[in-house]
Amino acid sequence: MVTQTDTRKSMSNGAKVLIAATGGIGLGISIVCFAFVAPAFRRICLPYVPATAEQIKNVLHFLPRNENRVRLLDIGSGDGRIVIATAQQGIKCSHGVELNPWLVWYSRFAALKEGVYPKTKFFCKDLWKFNLKPYDYVIIFGVEQMMEQLENKLVLEAPHSKVIACRFPLPNLKPVKSIDAGVDTVWFYNLSENNTSSRRQA
Repeated sequence: MVTQTDTRKSMSNGAKVLIAATGGIGLGISIVCFAFVAPAFRRICLPYVPATAEQIKNVLHFLPRNENRVRLLDIGSGDGRIVIATAQQGIKCSHGVELNPWLVWYSRFAALKEGVYPKTKFFCKDLWKFNLKPYDYVIIFGVEQMMEQLENKLVLEAPHSKVIACRFPLPNLKPVKSIDAGVDTVWFYNLSENNTSSRRQA
């Protein structure tokens, strides 16, 4: 015979389980969301805005095909679509650096799914502490307030690299070429040429 006390205990235990489950789900969602929101509290924020198909096509326009020796880095690589696209174009060493760990794991999974995992690598690091020196090409989807500081880092660490800037140009360097317009504009820079020009003017 089930008593009223037993019913209350059963309901009480069920409520505790429900509260615990709800709290666990809420905590999990908060942890995931924090990785996306946290960059907004930084002095210079690089938000996650996926590249459009047109922007990807414009980036690929400036890159070689089936190149074994080129080392490429996408700064703020987000969901990895630029790195994956460059690997699909034949660049054997395509890397991305991204602060959001969930996007890094998603990028790795996407690269595996697209069959380019061996050609790609994704680092979960702060781009301002990441060394740019080893790279021949650097791709940037930046925000206006970060471009000058990033330009200084590029000139200091990767003076012989080629830079592909999307959405915003580098403020003080002259591009070799630009294509498209508006948000799809892409600027191509050869830092070696800029350094040569600066030495001549000096």
